[in-house]
Amino acid sequence: MCAVLVFQGYWLEAKLSANSLPSFYNNYIWISMPFPITISAGQYYFTLHSIFEFLAFFVAFRYFIFLRKKQQDLIESENRTWIIIGAIFGAIIGSRLIGGLENFPEMVSAPNKLLYFYQNKTVLGGFLGGLCGVELIKKIIKEKNSSGDLFTYPMILGLIIGRVGCFSMGVYEETYGIVTGFFTGMNLGDGTLRHPVTLYEILFLILLWISIVQVEKHRILPPGMRFKIFMMAYISFRFLIDFIKPHYTWQVGLSTIQVTCLAGVGYYAALYFSKKKLYLRK
Repeated sequence: MCAVLVFQGYWLEAKLSANSLPSFYNNYIWISMPFPITISAGQYYFTLHSIFEFLAFFVAFRYFIFLRKKQQDLIESENRTWIIIGAIFGAIIGSRLIGGLENFPEMVSAPNKLLYFYQNKTVLGGFLGGLCGVELIKKIIKEKNSSGDLFTYPMILGLIIGRVGCFSMGVYEETYGIVTGFFTGMNLGDGTLRHPVTLYEILFLILLWISIVQVEKHRILPPGMRFKIFMMAYISFRFLIDFIKPHYTWQVGLSTIQVTCLAGVGYYAALYFSKKKLYLRK
C-alpha cells in the first residue's frame, strides 16, 4: 500500500511495507525524497545545493563581520584583509588538490587534468589549504597574533548550511555513505538504504559548537585555541566518518581524506603538546 504525500513542495512517497528493505523496517513508514532536490523558477531549475552553497559563504561571512564588530580584533584591518585573501586562495588550492586526489585512478585517466582538479573539491582540503595560506601570509606581513578564533563559529555555521545542500544532492554528489541496515539508513536516490553522513556531520557540528561555547564559559582559552579545538575535532570526525563512505583506498588501507586527516592531526597535536597550559580557570 502506498500513500503519496506533499511536504514543503516536494513529493514524498511513504511505503508501509517494502520487501527490498531489511526486516527492521517492516511496519515502519519509509520516507524517500526525489534526489537531487531542485527548485523551479519559471522555466529555470536550480539545485538546492547551489543555493545553499551560496548561502553558506554569504551567511558565514556576514556572521564573521558581526563577530568582528562585537569582539575586539587584535589584528589591524589591513592585515586581516590580507589574512582573508590568504585563506581564500589557500582554500581554493587545497580543496581542489585533495579533492582531485580522492580517486587517484580516475584522476590519472582524466583527459584534462586541470579541469578534473577544478571540478573536484573537498571541504577538508579547503580548511587545511586555507590554514597554509593564512600562515604563509602572516609570515609575509609579520603578523604575530592568532587569527583563527574569529573564523571558528562562522566556519561551523557555513559548514552546517553547506551540508544541508550536500544532503539535497543524495547520491549525485560524493557526500553519501555506504549501504547499511542501521536504523538511520536512508534512500538517497539509488533505491538502497545508505548512511546519511551529511546529517551525521550536521549533528556533530551542532554538538561541537555547543561544546566549545560551554568550555569558554568555564575556561579562559589562550588566543587561537578555539580554532585549534575546532580543527582537531573536525579532522578527527572526518577521519572516522570516511570509514562509512565509499572511496578509493590506498595500499595503507586508508583514503586520501584519511591520510590528509592524519597529517592534520599530527600538526595540531604538536601544537597542543607544545603549550604549557591549554586553558586557565575563570
